[in-house]
Amino acid sequence: MTKTININPPVRKFLVADFQLSTWESVKPLFDNLVERSINNIDDLRKFFTDRSELESYLSENFAWRYIKMTCDTGDKEIKAHFDQFVTEIQPQLAEYDDVLNKKTLENSFLDELTETGFDITIRGMKKSTEIFRNENIALFTEIQNLSSQYQATVGAMTVELDGQTKTLQQAGVFLENTDRTLRESVYRKIQERRFQDHEKMDEIFNKLTALRHQIALNAGFENYRDYSFAALKRFDYTPADCFNFHEAVAETIVPILNNVATERKNALQVSELRPWDKSVDAQGRAALHPFNGGEDLLNKTIECFTQLDPFLGECLSIMKEMGRLDLESRVGKAPGGYNYPLEETGFPFIFMNASSLMRDVITMLHEGGHAVHSIVTKDLMLNTFRNFPSEVAELASMSMELISMDFWNVYFDNEEELKRAKIQHLEDILSTLPWVATVDKFQHWIYENPTHSVEERTAAWLSIYEKFADSVTDWSGLEDYKSWMWHRQLHIFELPFYYIEYGIAQLGAIGVWKNYKENPQKGLEGYLNALKLGYTKPMKEIYAAANIPFDFSKEHIASLMNFVQAELAILKK
Repeated sequence: MTKTININPPVRKFLVADFQLSTWESVKPLFDNLVERSINNIDDLRKFFTDRSELESYLSENFAWRYIKMTCDTGDKEIKAHFDQFVTEIQPQLAEYDDVLNKKTLENSFLDELTETGFDITIRGMKKSTEIFRNENIALFTEIQNLSSQYQATVGAMTVELDGQTKTLQQAGVFLENTDRTLRESVYRKIQERRFQDHEKMDEIFNKLTALRHQIALNAGFENYRDYSFAALKRFDYTPADCFNFHEAVAETIVPILNNVATERKNALQVSELRPWDKSVDAQGRAALHPFNGGEDLLNKTIECFTQLDPFLGECLSIMKEMGRLDLESRVGKAPGGYNYPLEETGFPFIFMNASSLMRDVITMLHEGGHAVHSIVTKDLMLNTFRNFPSEVAELASMSMELISMDFWNVYFDNEEELKRAKIQHLEDILSTLPWVATVDKFQHWIYENPTHSVEERTAAWLSIYEKFADSVTDWSGLEDYKSWMWHRQLHIFELPFYYIEYGIAQLGAIGVWKNYKENPQKGLEGYLNALKLGYTKPMKEIYAAANIPFDFSKEHIASLMNFVQAELAILKK
């Protein structure tokens, strides 16, 4: 394949070519250089920005590789020690220097002369960072990082025995699509019982996390961690009140649809009660979709899917394959979940996931592939801050890819009926995704608005919020304990607090991108890529506008998008 994408990392201009981080002392002189440097004109200031960006990009990638290796093998003590060294020895120092350099930048008399696109967004973020920075919080963030590692190790060690074989929970989840209802129930109970086995340990970890986060907020002068998070996440484009409006709009517009879908499923399965283990199996009693065989096959088929959508997109994944930037299959000792981790110096990211052979693994691969494309199309932007986009934009890239690639899912399926099933399944999953996003987000608002709550109060709040956004058809009799601690499976609540509403906002945007693509494929894809290429050089609303979609999560807008999705579903079900 002829490469049209530059695969060479940028030539270092500030760091020496063979620089390697070993200890804090090895990198400290570079930060001291920036702190002590004289800035006498606008060119000096630009060089200060680019040198700082180069240094931070190197350190970001260094940390990324430590994190990637640890999540690929949570049981390796040497890898864990290497990761912990960065967290305990390097990161606290970086936080202090970050604040010093931000203040030095903001005090510079030439700052107003930086008129290039993107600098205003970067400077806006710096100002917010300096407002909330407190030196006493550095040690607390280190404690939080260590607790997050404990969470990962706890979940990564969870396995169940099925027919004499040890399976990860992701691998066991395959059986929830089996047409044998007795088998599904047995596997479901084993998975949930294994999670429940560690529920006290998980609650203990989370209690420590909430206490630390509340103290961080108090130290920074905020009433609660929610308000601190909105500042730390630099949410300039919406407020907690907008989130509450989103919750209510989802409850009013989508939950009734969920009830209809659940009722249809119950009738199709011809069961007296719809149970949680009935939610993933094909309602017509057909065998589970099997779109690929192993991680290599999944990757190759996704490259072909991307290529058919646009050759450039396929090239992005092909280069990553050649570079060894993927770890796709589930195995014991591997951390849960999936991610695309940007590698800021070399520019090509790493995709991590736990594929087991289900259709949802295809969606994960498409999702992370969308993130990867986003990383690649922005890798040559001038500053690392231009390449660090807000999650509402990042998730727009990934969720849109899930939908605009649908016309080429035939690479996963030879059978037309199976292809239709896959599309129907995904669109129905989207209908359930938005209520789950509202559930997780509303729960987190409650947690941090009530920082001194007990475990019992938290459980009651979870159940109340869950019921608001769940269908009323599913029967949970005898499964109350599993339902009460269901939130433990959501790693964002533990590791990335308040990073979840973004999925809802971006899902609405993605449906808008898909609608544009359906109406005019060339123009729709062009708008999608135009938005991605901006990185974070424009306000969020302008980035959405570049994709020709509104930044809007009102009840009226959500209802119009759901009407579109339901119409597409009706066509597929004919």
